[in-house]
Amino acid sequence: MESCNNSSTGEGQHDFARARRIVKTDEFSSVFRLRPTQKSAHFVLYTRQNQLPHARLGVVVAKKFAPRAVTRNTIKRVTREAFRVAGLPSIDCVVRLARPVNKKDGPATTASLKAELRQEIVRLFASQKKPRPAQ
Repeated sequence: MESCNNSSTGEGQHDFARARRIVKTDEFSSVFRLRPTQKSAHFVLYTRQNQLPHARLGVVVAKKFAPRAVTRNTIKRVTREAFRVAGLPSIDCVVRLARPVNKKDGPATTASLKAELRQEIVRLFASQKKPRPAQ
């Protein structure tokens, strides 16, 4: 079995290494300080240019809008997967769930919910692929 050992460098198109994540509170705050870049039915996308050779992602899914852990984890998983294949420029992205996606008494996730959320997230990331003027 051969293993791909590029996770420590944050390189590679389909990985989600620590280098590609926004993890520190002050990193989240610096992106949140800016106005939302894009909104969809359930999500808000905040972006900020970074000085790294790759994009980074942070995901915020509050219990208030997704009461079940299964739902929150599904949203994070779908968002990370869309981010991995999006091929974004050097920006920091924070995706925040802004509206409720389901209730406690209904099913935690459904195929239609996953498809709807995936479509929204892919659309948000696609809006960021346009070339930006140099600053």
